[in-house]
Amino acid sequence: MNVRLMTRAKLEIGQVLIIGFDATEMTPRLRSLLTRIQPAGVVLFARNIKSAEQTRNLLRDCQKCVSTRLFTCVDLEGGTVDRLRDVLGAAPSAAEVFATGDDKVFRQHGQIIGENCRALGFNVDFAPVVDLGFEASHKVLGSRVVSADPRQTVVYAREFLAGLRKAGVLGCGKHFPGLGEGRLDSHRKLPVIEKPLKKLWNEDLLPYRRLRAQVPMVMVAHAAYPQVTKDHMPASLSKIWITDVLRRRIGYRNLIVSDDLEMGGVLSVASVGEAAVANLRAGGDMLLVCHHEQHVWQAFDELGRAEERDAKIAARVHEAARRVLAFKKKSAKLLRSAPPPSIATVEKLSRKLWEFSERVRLEALQRGEDDGKNLRRRA
Repeated sequence: MNVRLMTRAKLEIGQVLIIGFDATEMTPRLRSLLTRIQPAGVVLFARNIKSAEQTRNLLRDCQKCVSTRLFTCVDLEGGTVDRLRDVLGAAPSAAEVFATGDDKVFRQHGQIIGENCRALGFNVDFAPVVDLGFEASHKVLGSRVVSADPRQTVVYAREFLAGLRKAGVLGCGKHFPGLGEGRLDSHRKLPVIEKPLKKLWNEDLLPYRRLRAQVPMVMVAHAAYPQVTKDHMPASLSKIWITDVLRRRIGYRNLIVSDDLEMGGVLSVASVGEAAVANLRAGGDMLLVCHHEQHVWQAFDELGRAEERDAKIAARVHEAARRVLAFKKKSAKLLRSAPPPSIATVEKLSRKLWEFSERVRLEALQRGEDDGKNLRRRA
């Protein structure tokens, strides 16, 4: 398909989609999908990543299919969420880094992760997690969160984002408005969080309020907050959360992206296509559809049909696409591809990551020993 012959409406729909796929290299099927959809971005998972060279080649070939600069995205938090573990080695989790109590180490965490992302061709890292570490979500979130104290969470996230930015990578705060009180995993089921807005405002929403100018993207969760919305609609489909709270009350001006629309938390209330339309209607800018090609097409086609029959949806798609393209233009330097790494560079990155991990382990251990001594003295 000739991109120049696509209608403006179809091109705009593509610019609200970030898509995943199964391939580790360019295939005719993947080329056709990218050429026809013209997505805003692609997201890779461990299933797509086999080596540094292979990953860069795959992302380069994806870019050749799309006329605008792609967001090339990955989830790399460290710890349990680490898509580059088999290529460069394991990065420490946010909780492990936070245990050092050292702001400089927090920033270095972001910078090293950013350098690794950048070397493999990624320009967006869906991190940091700014959910709060409450007991309710401990089994679900574990070491992905740093503290139950929102102010301490802000300290870590601010430094991590600065480190990413120094490495030339865009970050993303998640999962708005907060999964800290959620007992269920939104990958499988819809968490229902019974917490009033006033308490959410002072706790879970504080990181978004304090970091609104520093966070390039905010990812919205598939969780329900019935004391706020008076229903069980996920925040990812809620105009109250996306437009009224995040856009207007908090004053967030950058890009709002949904969590993966193939997750159980949203599929419990809507199909992928229905959720895509509902998210745009609620005020979202981009949608993640991470796994199955048929679901990518469901989102694309349903948005196309909705746009034809509903002027409000057409206006929202146009507004979201315009916002995405303006953001890409503003971020052109960050989105530009870095030179491919040599074998020596990859080895150097792996060594640097290992040394950082060891430093984190030793500093956290030392801090734990110091805290223990102080407790004994006070006793």
